[in-house]
Amino acid sequence: MTLPFFVYGTLRPGEANHDLFLRGRTRDEEPGRLRGAVLYDGPGYPYAVEEPGGVVSGELVTALPEEYAGLLAELDRLEEYVPGDPRNLYERVAREVVRAADGTPVRAWVYVAAPPVAARLRTGGKPIGSGEWRGRG
Repeated sequence: MTLPFFVYGTLRPGEANHDLFLRGRTRDEEPGRLRGAVLYDGPGYPYAVEEPGGVVSGELVTALPEEYAGLLAELDRLEEYVPGDPRNLYERVAREVVRAADGTPVRAWVYVAAPPVAARLRTGGKPIGSGEWRGRG
Protein backbone atom coordinates (compact mmCIF):
# COMPACT_ATOMS: atom_id res chain seq x y z
CA MET A 1 0.00 0.00 0.00
CA THR A 2 1.59 3.28 -1.16
CA LEU A 3 0.60 6.10 1.18
CA PRO A 4 2.04 9.50 2.08
CA PHE A 5 3.72 9.85 5.47
CA PHE A 6 2.53 12.08 8.29
CA VAL A 7 5.56 13.43 10.16
CA TYR A 8 5.32 15.42 13.40
CA GLY A 9 8.83 15.52 14.91
CA THR A 10 12.42 15.34 13.66
CA LEU A 11 11.33 14.57 10.08
CA ARG A 12 9.49 17.88 9.66
CA PRO A 13 10.98 20.58 7.41
CA GLY A 14 13.67 22.48 9.30
CA GLU A 15 14.40 19.57 11.65
CA ALA A 16 17.58 17.44 11.49
CA ASN A 17 16.13 14.23 10.07
CA HIS A 18 14.24 16.02 7.30
CA ASP A 19 17.49 16.89 5.56
CA LEU A 20 18.98 13.44 6.20
CA PHE A 21 16.02 11.40 4.94
CA LEU A 22 13.53 13.50 2.96
CA ARG A 23 15.30 16.35 1.15
CA GLY A 24 15.06 15.83 -2.60
CA ARG A 25 12.97 12.65 -2.23
CA THR A 26 9.48 14.13 -1.92
CA ARG A 27 6.94 15.32 -4.43
CA ASP A 28 4.87 17.28 -1.92
CA GLU A 29 4.99 18.42 1.72
CA GLU A 30 2.00 20.19 3.25
CA PRO A 31 0.71 20.95 6.75
CA GLY A 32 -1.72 18.46 8.22
CA ARG A 33 -3.35 17.36 11.46
CA LEU A 34 -3.82 13.92 12.98
CA ARG A 35 -6.98 13.76 15.07
CA GLY A 36 -7.42 11.19 17.84
CA ALA A 37 -3.83 11.40 19.09
CA VAL A 38 -1.98 13.28 21.83
CA LEU A 39 1.65 14.32 21.47
CA TYR A 40 4.12 13.42 24.23
CA ASP A 41 7.64 14.74 24.64
CA GLY A 42 10.24 12.00 24.36
CA PRO A 43 14.01 11.96 24.80
CA GLY A 44 14.84 14.26 21.88
CA TYR A 45 11.83 13.32 19.78
CA PRO A 46 8.07 13.12 20.25
CA TYR A 47 5.57 10.28 20.39
CA ALA A 48 2.01 10.43 19.08
CA VAL A 49 -0.22 8.37 21.35
CA GLU A 50 -3.64 7.41 20.05
CA GLU A 51 -6.20 8.98 22.41
CA PRO A 52 -9.62 10.45 21.67
CA GLY A 53 -9.90 14.22 21.59
CA GLY A 54 -6.28 15.06 20.80
CA VAL A 55 -4.82 16.65 17.68
CA VAL A 56 -1.20 16.42 16.48
CA SER A 57 0.23 18.96 14.01
CA GLY A 58 2.73 17.98 11.35
CA GLU A 59 3.27 17.58 7.62
CA LEU A 60 1.89 15.21 5.03
CA VAL A 61 4.85 14.09 2.95
CA THR A 62 4.37 12.43 -0.43
CA ALA A 63 7.48 10.61 -1.63
CA LEU A 64 8.59 10.63 -5.24
CA PRO A 65 7.40 7.31 -6.73
CA GLU A 66 10.94 6.14 -7.46
CA GLU A 67 11.98 6.91 -3.85
CA TYR A 68 9.00 5.36 -2.05
CA ALA A 69 10.23 1.81 -1.34
CA GLY A 70 13.67 2.92 -0.18
CA LEU A 71 12.24 5.74 1.92
CA LEU A 72 9.72 3.43 3.60
CA ALA A 73 12.51 1.03 4.56
CA GLU A 74 14.75 3.86 5.83
CA LEU A 75 11.99 5.43 7.92
CA ASP A 76 11.13 2.04 9.43
CA ARG A 77 14.82 1.69 10.42
CA LEU A 78 14.95 5.25 11.79
CA GLU A 79 11.87 4.61 13.94
CA GLU A 80 13.21 1.16 14.86
CA TYR A 81 9.98 -0.36 13.59
CA VAL A 82 9.91 -4.05 12.68
CA PRO A 83 6.46 -5.47 11.90
CA GLY A 84 5.27 -7.67 14.75
CA ASP A 85 8.29 -7.05 17.02
CA PRO A 86 7.12 -6.57 20.64
CA ARG A 87 10.21 -4.41 21.33
CA ASN A 88 9.09 -1.68 18.89
CA LEU A 89 9.02 1.86 20.24
CA TYR A 90 6.74 2.88 17.38
CA GLU A 91 4.17 1.14 15.23
CA ARG A 92 3.58 2.23 11.62
CA VAL A 93 -0.17 2.50 11.12
CA ALA A 94 -2.43 3.85 8.36
CA ARG A 95 -4.57 6.69 9.71
CA GLU A 96 -6.68 9.52 8.37
CA VAL A 97 -4.87 12.86 8.42
CA VAL A 98 -6.55 16.15 7.52
CA ARG A 99 -4.91 18.60 5.13
CA ALA A 100 -4.63 21.93 6.93
CA ALA A 101 -5.25 23.94 3.74
CA ASP A 102 -8.70 22.59 2.90
CA GLY A 103 -9.70 19.98 5.50
CA THR A 104 -9.49 17.11 3.02
CA PRO A 105 -8.91 13.73 4.71
CA VAL A 106 -5.94 11.74 3.45
CA ARG A 107 -4.93 8.20 4.44
CA ALA A 108 -1.27 8.26 5.51
CA TRP A 109 1.37 6.23 7.32
CA VAL A 110 1.93 7.49 10.86
CA TYR A 111 4.46 6.23 13.39
CA VAL A 112 2.60 6.14 16.72
CA ALA A 113 3.85 4.97 20.10
CA ALA A 114 3.76 1.18 20.40
CA PRO A 115 1.25 -0.06 23.03
CA PRO A 116 3.75 -0.58 25.90
CA VAL A 117 5.33 2.84 25.26
CA ALA A 118 1.89 4.47 24.98
CA ALA A 119 0.86 2.96 28.32
CA ARG A 120 3.99 4.34 30.03
CA LEU A 121 3.48 7.78 28.50
CA ARG A 122 -0.18 7.94 29.53
CA THR A 123 0.75 7.27 33.17
CA GLY A 124 3.99 9.23 33.50
CA GLY A 125 4.77 11.10 30.29
CA LYS A 126 4.72 14.80 29.53
CA PRO A 127 1.90 15.64 27.11
CA ILE A 128 2.36 18.56 24.73
CA GLY A 129 -1.03 20.23 24.98
CA SER A 130 -0.75 22.21 21.77
CA GLY A 131 -0.06 19.08 19.69
CA GLU A 132 2.88 20.97 18.16
CA TRP A 133 6.36 19.59 18.86
CA ARG A 134 8.12 22.72 17.65
CA GLY A 135 8.33 25.02 20.64
CA ARG A 136 6.74 22.30 22.81
CA GLY A 137 3.96 24.76 23.66
